[in-house]
Amino acid sequence: MKLKTSLLAIILSGSCAMAQTNPAILSWLQNNTITGRHYVSGNSTPVVDAVIANCQTVQYSTNWVYVNTHGIPTYVTGPFLDGNPSLATDQNAIFKFPLNPVQNTGTITATTGGNIGVFINGVALFDYRDGVAWNATTNALCGGPGNPPCPGGMGAVNDWNRDAIPAERPGFDCSKAHPAMGNYHHHQNPSAFNLDLVTISNVCDLYPADGMYAIDSIVHSPLIGFAYDGFPIYGAYGYKNADGTGGITRIKSSYSLRNITTRTTSPTGAAVTSGPAISTTYPLGYFREDYQYNTTSAATPDYLDEHNGRFCVTPEYPNGIYCYFATVDANWHSAYPYVVGPTFYGVKTAAKVTSITETVTTYTPAATSIKSIANQELNLNVYPNPAAEFIAVQVSNLSKKNVNVELYDMLGKLIQTTTIYQGSTIAYFDTRAMYQGQYLVKVIADEKNITKKITIVK
Repeated sequence: MKLKTSLLAIILSGSCAMAQTNPAILSWLQNNTITGRHYVSGNSTPVVDAVIANCQTVQYSTNWVYVNTHGIPTYVTGPFLDGNPSLATDQNAIFKFPLNPVQNTGTITATTGGNIGVFINGVALFDYRDGVAWNATTNALCGGPGNPPCPGGMGAVNDWNRDAIPAERPGFDCSKAHPAMGNYHHHQNPSAFNLDLVTISNVCDLYPADGMYAIDSIVHSPLIGFAYDGFPIYGAYGYKNADGTGGITRIKSSYSLRNITTRTTSPTGAAVTSGPAISTTYPLGYFREDYQYNTTSAATPDYLDEHNGRFCVTPEYPNGIYCYFATVDANWHSAYPYVVGPTFYGVKTAAKVTSITETVTTYTPAATSIKSIANQELNLNVYPNPAAEFIAVQVSNLSKKNVNVELYDMLGKLIQTTTIYQGSTIAYFDTRAMYQGQYLVKVIADEKNITKKITIVK
């Protein structure tokens, strides 16, 4: 009996150690109180939904982690101004990820339509495609809403496959996402359009929202998700060198647009059925096959391989691991292949399951201190200043706990309170009914308060 007890203690100790050290268990944003919200076209006041946001439970065994989520973020979703009638709806999903992902040394696995990963807030990741292609027989687009079916049906191999990022931009909300039959998902870096260095969509002007994190060029981007092969996904910035040295830099895709004037060859140079002429309607970059992979770029430390990843040291993995990055260009616009793809580096073993059929331990996160948020390079941004109708308060990195924000007048009277929710970056104060003058915005982060002065004008 004593031997069995000791053995059980060792097993339990090992399980605890796993939970304390494996980011695939630790990193999910768990929440059971905050609900999702969405915008209706024509109304910038969000509708509060009944569905709980982010992830609800995280359970693990020796080899797997199971994440239960409704697939709804804490940031406001919608509206989708391209006529998409769908809303982000409850997915009630259990995702199963390997705790010890491995490289695929056999035939590489291509990414597919639909889920290819999950962000740490439980929202789905899709690859570049939107299910629309070019039909050379009819010289028109096929597949997707409003187009005739493609020859061969769903999943058929086409020579010219449309890229969702440029083609569907009018239908992305401020957070650069949209739903497919209710399954709300990102194809790209989950940072809001109005946080880019050069803004290419005005949807955030009409429907203020935010994204999972704000890109910050001076700190390592946060771990934002896991691909279906189990390897982690990071934001746009990381250590220049794979060993963690060289400072912080933008991690770059090794894909670039091809130097072509007609669409008659594949990226390998092989002859294919002709695609549409390059034009303002079908600009270069409109189709996935407009891009080529550059092996010379991939030989540079801060460029990525053909899967859009590299083996490197990160804050969560000090000994190094293969990582994907949500790539952007110099203006912080999403850069092909965007996150993962067009193939997986590892063995694709993750899945959406209906139930858990093995013995698991439930991971309960500790009361994570927000002190670390206050002590890191927070770069709290309060804007516009001066303000007239609203004040936006934004943190520079991913918030893993709710952050309380208060607005005071100069006499110390509390005027308004708001919250930056876990898994989002921004909160707002409505200042239309306030008097002109100076005010103080205070972010409360455990033992440290961060205060900014703001002026309201009329």
